[in-house]
Amino acid sequence: MAMNHIQFQPGLSMHDFQSRYGSEAQCESAVFAAHWPQGWRCAHCGCSRSFKTRNGTGRPLWECLICGYQSSSIVGTVFEHTKLPLTSWFLALYLLTQSKNSISALELMRQLGVTYKTAWLVKHKLLETMRLREEPRRLDGRVEIDDAYLGGERAGHIHGGRGGLNKTAFVAAVQTTQDGKPLFMRLRPIAGFTNQALKEWALHSLAPTAHVVSDGTACFAQVTHMGATHERYVTGSGRHAAQMPTFKWVNTVLGNVKTALNGTYHSVAYAKYAGRYLAEFAYRFNRRFDLAAMLPRLLRAACVTQPQPLKIIRYSEAGS
Repeated sequence: MAMNHIQFQPGLSMHDFQSRYGSEAQCESAVFAAHWPQGWRCAHCGCSRSFKTRNGTGRPLWECLICGYQSSSIVGTVFEHTKLPLTSWFLALYLLTQSKNSISALELMRQLGVTYKTAWLVKHKLLETMRLREEPRRLDGRVEIDDAYLGGERAGHIHGGRGGLNKTAFVAAVQTTQDGKPLFMRLRPIAGFTNQALKEWALHSLAPTAHVVSDGTACFAQVTHMGATHERYVTGSGRHAAQMPTFKWVNTVLGNVKTALNGTYHSVAYAKYAGRYLAEFAYRFNRRFDLAAMLPRLLRAACVTQPQPLKIIRYSEAGS
């Protein structure tokens, strides 16, 4: 059997990680380069001339020679106001991008040597960075889609079924080549499988030139309202439907998503945070061709993402 080169690529080894990001100074330099790839520039007057100083905690500051404005490399980034050393953030970046099935906040707590609250916040800031990075993606060409749910029943409730309590509906979509090889995916929560919800999903997830392939779920026909063409197959249910070649990759993705989430996370508030957990999986899948580059890519994303204080992190999913 031929080797899967994506699955067996070396990635970023722990030795290489320590060589590149093992000290606070190395991490500071990496953040500076990601935040200001063209060099430091004053956010107030636009001047590029500065001198380096330090604040009371020892973090480097750059002070503008014209207006005197001071800024550190983490101002205006996801890392803003952090009290953690950058080496802890970089270890979190490493674990989130290089682990096979990601890492829970509980395990992150143990690896970083911090409290659970701190580990949870670090993880969710990085997940939110991934979600925001994936949000503009629009799938084009041939796109397989399917309906799915995350979560299950809470103890003490009798309501079951696919739309039962404590379940979050989402659409899984995989863009493929014409001969069926997967390219990109989107995993996006929706309010339910209604015509209006699918119209909104299509608007945020598909290019107008997409050709959507789906099962017989009636609301999927709404993808045509924003220009996409639609090919519908009435598959029924059971193993035969799941094994249809037409839906090979969307079914494979759904199986992998649920296996990864169930194997990593326990007692997750999917109703509130499903978008982040799904975006994490999509982010990693869509960058799977170069595993070693995933950490610096996520670092760059974190440096161009606006600060995410606890209040925003806890409530940013509420309206999405």
